[in-house]
Amino acid sequence: MFARLLFLLAVVGATPALAQQAVHVPVEQGGRTLQLAAQLFKPPGAGPSPAVAIFHGCGGPGQNTARMAGLLASWGYVALVVDSFSARRLKDVCGRANWPTQRDAETRALDIDAALAWLAKQSFVVAGRIAFMGYSYGGGVAALRALQRADAAAPSPARAAILVYPDCGLADALGPKLAVRQPTLFAMGALDDWTPVSQCQAAIDRIVQGRDLVETKVYEGAHHSFDALGLPVRYLKDVGNRSKPNDCCGAHYGANQKAWAAFVEDVKTFLARTLAK
Repeated sequence: MFARLLFLLAVVGATPALAQQAVHVPVEQGGRTLQLAAQLFKPPGAGPSPAVAIFHGCGGPGQNTARMAGLLASWGYVALVVDSFSARRLKDVCGRANWPTQRDAETRALDIDAALAWLAKQSFVVAGRIAFMGYSYGGGVAALRALQRADAAAPSPARAAILVYPDCGLADALGPKLAVRQPTLFAMGALDDWTPVSQCQAAIDRIVQGRDLVETKVYEGAHHSFDALGLPVRYLKDVGNRSKPNDCCGAHYGANQKAWAAFVEDVKTFLARTLAK
């Protein structure tokens, strides 16, 4: 396993800087158009290629989203890391004082729609083979698109969804009966006390249509942000936490290399299956 981890790190480190390109994704909000900053990673060789849109957590885009984008490109996917914050003059919303509300999350879900539409228009993307992927708060926002009200379910604009230690408390607003219209992978840490497995399982248990499309991976010994390589597990006492009364307060987060290596393999296998021709 350790040798495999070193190999994965080498692949990421070898990703050419020229593979990245700064782009902007337009999204309509409140009667005006925001231009979301984004980083585009293209795979080597001629396209078009399948694509994955990536959405960050409460701390904004970071090394984990860039690392995953580099891996995706090395596997032959276009990867688009969307910055939902800078156009809205936000930097970090993890703290209790500016913890995202349900309304904030529902507004941000428009970013997913916009990114999928933007990718579908690009000549280097296969329009029918696009997935989206969200981390933590971004994973909870992605859950608002991956899961639907059973009485209002519609075809999904994406081929697949990946929810990485997602804030599943945001899915409570979708109601008691849910539907899934695309293969969806939940990737979670067994020791996560920020976005706990139990909260996501409660959402999964409400799925009455498409339950067979859901796949769950729970990594033993792993806390929130198990992919934050090099970061020891620590406790943040002042962060908002939707799994606690009144969204307050505190949670552990930090890396678990074994969980991260397993997660990478699970994502690779999932996408190879769901974005295949």
